[in-house]
Amino acid sequence: MRRGASPERRTEFPSARRTAGPSAEVAAFLDVLVVECGLAPNTIAAYRRDLGEFDAFLADAGLALETLAASHVLQFLMALRRRGLAISSVARHLSSLKMFLRFLYERRKLSADLAGLLDSPKKWSLLPDTLRIVQVDALLAAPDEQDPMCLRDRAMLELLYATGLRVSEVTALKVGDLNLEVGFLRCLGKGRRERVVPVGRSAIQATSEYLQRCRPALARQPDEGWLLLTRTGRALDRTNAWRLVRRYAQRLGLAGKVSPHTLRHCFATHLLQGGADLRVIQELLGHVDVATTQIYTHVDASRLKAIHRRYHPRP
Repeated sequence: MRRGASPERRTEFPSARRTAGPSAEVAAFLDVLVVECGLAPNTIAAYRRDLGEFDAFLADAGLALETLAASHVLQFLMALRRRGLAISSVARHLSSLKMFLRFLYERRKLSADLAGLLDSPKKWSLLPDTLRIVQVDALLAAPDEQDPMCLRDRAMLELLYATGLRVSEVTALKVGDLNLEVGFLRCLGKGRRERVVPVGRSAIQATSEYLQRCRPALARQPDEGWLLLTRTGRALDRTNAWRLVRRYAQRLGLAGKVSPHTLRHCFATHLLQGGADLRVIQELLGHVDVATTQIYTHVDASRLKAIHRRYHPRP
């Protein structure tokens, strides 16, 4: 500490000493940061501290999240300053709160977008848009059966949601990467790390129909084996996959920027909401640095499939 500088006084609201852990809403938010955003443990700990203080402030003020207003957020920040926190520390609390408030608004825990009343932090991009299960169901059913490419598009959408793969991983799949009889696929993730992921029954059915009724007519000779093909028989690239998802979302009038990554985020969010174990979801998403053999070491394949079928809304 610089000589002559006064130490920053510790901020502690009375309820902070009585609170055993974070509220259910804060805990759910932290789960998303761990699983979907992949933030470092120290960063997660900082969010936990900041939002724990906000929890304590609400408890001391007798406030519920349902009645929260922007003025209450300002009161909290002013209380931090009165207790001696530096401007930089208050700014960090504000950044944490913005992300948390947006999280609550998107999940309809807040009736007003309080975060939108404040300056938008760059870190908001860490939390992609999510959809309700009924909205996902509508999106997966959106391809028009009159369009001959609907079978391919439905297979692509089902795979994105059923597996949580990145769009680059889905478009890089080859037919030989899928074993639909046992319900697994193999993919290469970031750093060319291989992992095995369960495929649910809905995605198996959609992909099987595409392979039997659509892909043979699209494939060029010699067949290079890419799973998802364009009308001209080339491999579907990530840009066109992104455009397809956006087109179907717009057709349904879904608000926000729905993209392939939205379905990946929904995959993780809906599994979490169903009670799936965080460690399993991290492995399914490829956030844990493990190879295929390590997947079977840490969590056996039969358990992965059982958990997927138990918790995924479209098993």
